Amino acid sequence: MKCNVGHTDRVLRMTVGVTLMGLAGFGITGPWAWIGIALTGALGYCGAYSLLGINTAKK
Repeated sequence: MKCNVGHTDRVLRMTVGVTLMGLAGFGITGPWAWIGIALTGALGYCGAYSLLGINTAKK
C-alpha cells in the first residue's frame, strides 16, 4: 500500500478518530464510528482515496 494521505489530512483524521473513540468510550457512538478514520490516519493509506484517484501526500 502506497501512502496517499498527507500530513494535514492524517492529523485531521487522527484528531477526529480520537474524539470519536472518546465518544464511543462513553457510549455515545458505536465503535464502528471511529475505526476507519483512526486506521486511515495511522496507516497513511485510504482505500477510498485510491478508488477515487485522490492523493494528498506530497510526492
